[in-house]
Amino acid sequence: MKTHHRFWPARLPHAISTPNTSLWDNLDTSARRFPNKTALIFLGTPLSYADLKAQVDTLAAHLQSLGVQKGDRVVLNMQNCPQLVIAHFAILRANAVVVPVNPMNRAEELKHYITDPDARVALTTADLAADLASASNQLPAGQGLAHMVVTHFTDAFDPKVTGDDAPPPAWHDWLFTRHALPTLNGGEAHSWQDALACTATPGPVLVGPEDLAVLPYTSGTTGLPKGCMHPHRTLMHNAIAASMWGNGTHENVSLLAVPMFHITGMTTVMHAGIYLGATLVLMPRWERELAGRLISKWQVTHWTNIPTMVIDLLASPNFDKFNLKSLVSIAGGGAAMPQAVAQRLFELYGLRYAEGYGLTETSPVVSVNTFESYGRKYGTVGVVIPSVEVKLAEDNEILCKGPNVMLGYYKQPALTAEVLKDGWFYTGDIGTFVENNTILKLTDRKKEMFKTSGGKYVAPQVIENKFKESPFIEQMMVIGADRKFISALIVPSLTNLKNYFEDHGLAWPVSTAELLKHERVQKLMDQQLHKFNEHFNHTEQIKKYALLPQEWTVDTGEITPTLKLKRKVIMEKYCQEIEAIYQ
Repeated sequence: MKTHHRFWPARLPHAISTPNTSLWDNLDTSARRFPNKTALIFLGTPLSYADLKAQVDTLAAHLQSLGVQKGDRVVLNMQNCPQLVIAHFAILRANAVVVPVNPMNRAEELKHYITDPDARVALTTADLAADLASASNQLPAGQGLAHMVVTHFTDAFDPKVTGDDAPPPAWHDWLFTRHALPTLNGGEAHSWQDALACTATPGPVLVGPEDLAVLPYTSGTTGLPKGCMHPHRTLMHNAIAASMWGNGTHENVSLLAVPMFHITGMTTVMHAGIYLGATLVLMPRWERELAGRLISKWQVTHWTNIPTMVIDLLASPNFDKFNLKSLVSIAGGGAAMPQAVAQRLFELYGLRYAEGYGLTETSPVVSVNTFESYGRKYGTVGVVIPSVEVKLAEDNEILCKGPNVMLGYYKQPALTAEVLKDGWFYTGDIGTFVENNTILKLTDRKKEMFKTSGGKYVAPQVIENKFKESPFIEQMMVIGADRKFISALIVPSLTNLKNYFEDHGLAWPVSTAELLKHERVQKLMDQQLHKFNEHFNHTEQIKKYALLPQEWTVDTGEITPTLKLKRKVIMEKYCQEIEAIYQ
């Protein structure tokens, strides 16, 4: 028995036997087992497993009529909606490969997602279709898309919906606006309704566990994203592991608030849910009030998220009106969960937040804290999941081996050879094992470590994570490569600063710019620096900092969908502020 096995839930085996079938077979099986059961709920509109499968079959036949064959790569560019699930499984049913794309990408970036996988067909929502068509139209003849299937959000729900299921008013233009089909040079755009009017029957299923299923691209903090080749079996393993770890059954009701274009939402929620025959409650994007209402109304039992979603929900002025007692499993990753927030969840609902670790290359989960009272430790990412192995290299880089690891990077043999050696995937993350070599703890990104002008190496993430324990620091990036000392860019917590001003009877400044220059704010931040610098040696201590008025978001481009800092982007965006620090 391996050392970490003693921390595994007694209910779990040490290894997982994945079925010798494709991901499509999971939907086919659940539709036969639970034809009348609700598979998806979107803004008040339910879709049964039988109807889901029927629409998948129809769309798969339509794709094949457009020339899609086994192994073809098909672009899928959508926010969370039933059409994304239908399209995802239709591509698999057509024996093709899903290329999921972040909807935040625009025309210039989208070119890469068309040309790199040699995609000729794409499925998208109408709000994104113009940008995708523009990207295709700018490509040389023969390299662009031949077909595009376009859907409107209102193809899947009633825009007259009211009550708890209704989208916030700020979304109405986005969700309700009807767009004309875009012009596709050298190709043809098809409406969703026309695609689902197809009367053909899809051909036989020709793919199995070893065939390529999904080609998700790494979000990439630097350089162009790389396609991670995942056959059906890698996602199958992680979907089953996620189901087992969370005590999953067909009675699960899961809130799908994390994006399904990302490997976490795709595998651990969508595929896990379909495998179980569970019900998925879809949110097109995050909005705390809607999330609170949906959890309450639909008695959501399982919620995979990123910690900022939980923090945001708890901060809602309507939080006391929400009923979260149905939740039995809450888990996530991408950023550290503040201990105070985790403690509040436990005190209110007896929920133990299960923080985990994974990458796009590992489909994604490598390790996760247990939901039991044992096998978990705050500040760690838990124990390694069944059938997966982890070891540390000499420099403490985390190496992973198992049925969850990708085949390699698409069209990138040299890069593949750099990260896959003797069956081990080199994650680029630095970690350690605690609790007698049983529980994994992340410390930093190997590529993010830098050297000062004095020749000292610094691991920025360790420092950042410690400083973010301060209630007054929302986001932070440590800088100092080739500099004489370490400094930081800090996005303060405006919510907690406002509470501080109220508690001390101080007038709230008329602008954020005035706030950041306020004497009390400067004094408060200096105190935070003094407090947390004590945890580090002289070289690692923050000497100076700059306060920034704008939060870093996925939409504005400073962070990835998993909340990793795009350090190069931030360095370029705030170059003047950085230079001012070192003057």
